[in-house]
Amino acid sequence: PNIIKLKGVFEDDDNLYIITEIALGGELFDRIINKGAYGERYAALLVKRILSAIDYLHDRQIVHRDLKPENLLLYSTENDLDIRVCDFGLARIVGNNTLIQTVVGSPNYVAPEVLQGMGYWKQADLWSIG
Repeated sequence: PNIIKLKGVFEDDDNLYIITEIALGGELFDRIINKGAYGERYAALLVKRILSAIDYLHDRQIVHRDLKPENLLLYSTENDLDIRVCDFGLARIVGNNTLIQTVVGSPNYVAPEVLQGMGYWKQADLWSIG
């Protein structure tokens, strides 16, 4: 429930269009800026939902590789807990023991092992959530 839903894909001669559900609440980043901060209990509930989404992806061997508040959308303007993980442009399907070598992600959120270029596993996503 906390992952953006793919509704369809359309391709023409020049472009590939990806249609997803609409999330009218905007980015978590903007909501944090507007609120100033979340209380500890509320933040814990929010992080629990994000972790649940990432657990779902990891169970299916998908690593996101670019988790950040800008890639977390709020479904509505009324509910800060109804969140969706989005932007799978850097995501990759990996095996259980696949060591990933590609250095990708947003520098302020990426795990140190990614930046070191020595290889990492899907668990690097968890650093970005922290």
